Amino acid sequence: MYGWGGSTAGWKGSGKYDYGSARAAYDKIAASAPPRAYSRKNEPDMKLVDPRGKTISSDSADPIIIGVDVTGSMASWPGEIFDRLPLLYQTLAKYRPDAEFSFCAIGDATCDSFPLQVNDFAKGVDLEAKLKALGCEGGGGGQISESYELFGYFMREKCKTPKATSPFLLIFGDEKFYPDVNAKQVKHWIGDTLQDKLSSKQVWTDLMQRFNVYYLQKPYGSMHEAGTTKEVKEYWADALGSQRVIDLPSMDRAVDVAMGLIAKHWGEYDDVKKSVKARHDSKVLAKVDKSLRHIVDKPVATSVAPKTGSRLTRPLA
Repeated sequence: MYGWGGSTAGWKGSGKYDYGSARAAYDKIAASAPPRAYSRKNEPDMKLVDPRGKTISSDSADPIIIGVDVTGSMASWPGEIFDRLPLLYQTLAKYRPDAEFSFCAIGDATCDSFPLQVNDFAKGVDLEAKLKALGCEGGGGGQISESYELFGYFMREKCKTPKATSPFLLIFGDEKFYPDVNAKQVKHWIGDTLQDKLSSKQVWTDLMQRFNVYYLQKPYGSMHEAGTTKEVKEYWADALGSQRVIDLPSMDRAVDVAMGLIAKHWGEYDDVKKSVKARHDSKVLAKVDKSLRHIVDKPVATSVAPKTGSRLTRPLA
């Protein structure tokens, strides 16, 4: 289990890659806390992650939202991703100490008991409780679609990031979103009343004016069904653009890819490569590099800026 600092003693680089003295507080928490467990039928702590009537906000310049599909087709991937999120935090916090994270889970609102789980923004050891609050329901309806658009609607309407200059919204998944935001689902799970029909593509378009939005794609099915994987990729690419759909080589590299993706935007990818090389061999780094080959390794002062004349349905936060 990765802690919020963690030991590097067993790494390939013999601990030569150091996260700094700030790790000490995280190590203390990790040593005293019980292990995290993400069984497929694990129920969430709805006191922390219930989206109904909720608004989340961050005054950080670098807010980062991580949404993970926890339906059955994702198999063991959600647990592996959740267990490695402390590594993602401790690495990215080196570069942007003010970075705050919201960890979320996504299901299928047509059939699941917990189709949307949303944590408040947090940083440091406070993220441990947030991470443990998420449950992996392991459901889904079998339509090669999950309720990513319900998650997107929440972030468009209920997420406030007034000081953001380099915000990210990353989704780990393997299926399509539904074409329209369902008004009954919004009312039931979030508490809002939709007056007009809202297309899911419009939700993603609006979010891309506020966040660096990426879909990190798991190959579909236990046997990596190439045809369905391609179909899902093209569906998301039509909404986000092809370079915002990132191939994931394996579940144990998913967080490394996410970490490298953000680091490339921040001009810190060389350091992330050192981290990967300290933990693994060059073949692992090559897989991460391949997934991120289309992302420019260049720091930018402002990653997301409103476009003049853009047709947003609501003001920017």
